Amino acid sequence: MTWPFLSTVVFLPLLGAIVLLVLPRRREALMWGWTLGVMLVTFAVSVVLYAAFDSSLPGMQFSEQADWIGGLGITYHVGIDGISLPLFVLTTLLSPIALLGAWQSIATKMKEFAVLMLVLETSMLGAFVALDLFLFFIFWEAMLIPMYLMIGMWGGENRLYATVKFILYTMAGSALMLVAILALHVLHLQQGGARSFDLFDFFALDLSLQQQKLLFMAFFLSFAIKVPLFPFHTWLPDAHTEAPTAGSVILAGVLLKMGGYGFIRFCLPLFPAAATAFAPLISVLAVIGILYGALVAMVQPDIKRLVAYSSVSHLGLVMLGIFAGNLAGLQGGILQMVNHGLTTGALFLLVGMIYDRRHTRLIADYGGLWRQMPVFAVFFLVVMFASIGLPGLNGFVGEFLILLGAFEFNRGFAVVAALGMILSAVYMLWMYQRVMYGEVTHEANRSLRDLSAREITLLAPLVLLMFWIGIYPSTFLRPTDAASTHLLEQVRRGSGQGLVASDQPLLLPATSDRPLVSEGQTP
Repeated sequence: MTWPFLSTVVFLPLLGAIVLLVLPRRREALMWGWTLGVMLVTFAVSVVLYAAFDSSLPGMQFSEQADWIGGLGITYHVGIDGISLPLFVLTTLLSPIALLGAWQSIATKMKEFAVLMLVLETSMLGAFVALDLFLFFIFWEAMLIPMYLMIGMWGGENRLYATVKFILYTMAGSALMLVAILALHVLHLQQGGARSFDLFDFFALDLSLQQQKLLFMAFFLSFAIKVPLFPFHTWLPDAHTEAPTAGSVILAGVLLKMGGYGFIRFCLPLFPAAATAFAPLISVLAVIGILYGALVAMVQPDIKRLVAYSSVSHLGLVMLGIFAGNLAGLQGGILQMVNHGLTTGALFLLVGMIYDRRHTRLIADYGGLWRQMPVFAVFFLVVMFASIGLPGLNGFVGEFLILLGAFEFNRGFAVVAALGMILSAVYMLWMYQRVMYGEVTHEANRSLRDLSAREITLLAPLVLLMFWIGIYPSTFLRPTDAASTHLLEQVRRGSGQGLVASDQPLLLPATSDRPLVSEGQTP
């Protein structure tokens, strides 16, 4: 019997939260140290898992399966492949960084905050590896509770409005997804299958185009809200603006990726004909979101709200890559989700650091910070360049692959998406100019202290990864290659005509002789 690596990583934070509940509240340093230690151990185990992952295999690795609710055919089934692996490790990386970012800004109910952070990490990790749809739904819904409480308890002045909007939007989409999961279960029974909610059993369903479209739309709404895809994005700016810094980092860095991951993991392989039929419409919505997010970000007076709207634009680009239907677009979309987690997570950390010093996020309240906080200004400059896709940094690689895939799918979409990238440079550079350059016009800015050793420690690994991905992206593209290639083949065959799929992977030789879905492979 092999060691259950996936379950260890997934449930270690939850175990840490249970232990934390019995620790004395007055021992604040012990609580923070325990929480950070659990998160760092979780990250270390995920790195071991990443190193042991065999990137040449397209199927699930480190799989675990056990009966859970046998009478209903519900199992505990988890596994990881090249699509979920980067997002899985990103989650374990950002969680301790977000916690450290909240070290001094959370002044009340610190024990509750630490417990929620650990529970949230388990929920996110579970969603990325769940292969039973009922299990996935449990993890998917479990993510909402900690984030809802974090915004509601430690958020800004309008936190109640933001939390209600957040929960209503996400739960509305989740309700339809649950109906679709139950419908798949019933269809599986009607076609002679046993009771099951397993993803691999649903791959064998024979669905008409009409059935695929209806089920696709039910999943689509839930994932589109989470992305968020235009016009389902309106909850995001409020949630980001009112959330504490740690909440914003996790929300931008991980939770938004659940939507893109859901489309890749469930919508494309389960409903290939519907995905092909809806690809042009979704691409139009993605392109509108790219331009809309960029234009609205350009006029924002609040730095945090500007970064929030930039997420709408950047994740529209991710959706364009996913539905381009070729390897360059799909791999670019996966990589860009990781890139967005790194860069936007770092931006929210930086905004939180300056807010802790000045207690304002208005661009007009700053100016001349380069002289007062040179280290802060340098970090902000690098992260900003990564966000706008400067060559040599991570954003460029993901955006280039997406544009390459989009150009093959529809040249008009690629041109408009490129315009959105230009606009992102406009609003980010303009914001940086107003915050960092010029004369110090507010006396409160003259006494601002530069970044501490703790804050530099938070930002350094994120900046290192930005350069690493930008200079040597194959480290992060190679694990996604085989899984992405087989997914596109699965969509092409299942749809009859398929999306516009490229015949050759970017980094590995073609593997069409392997099974489309290979389960239980462990290195």
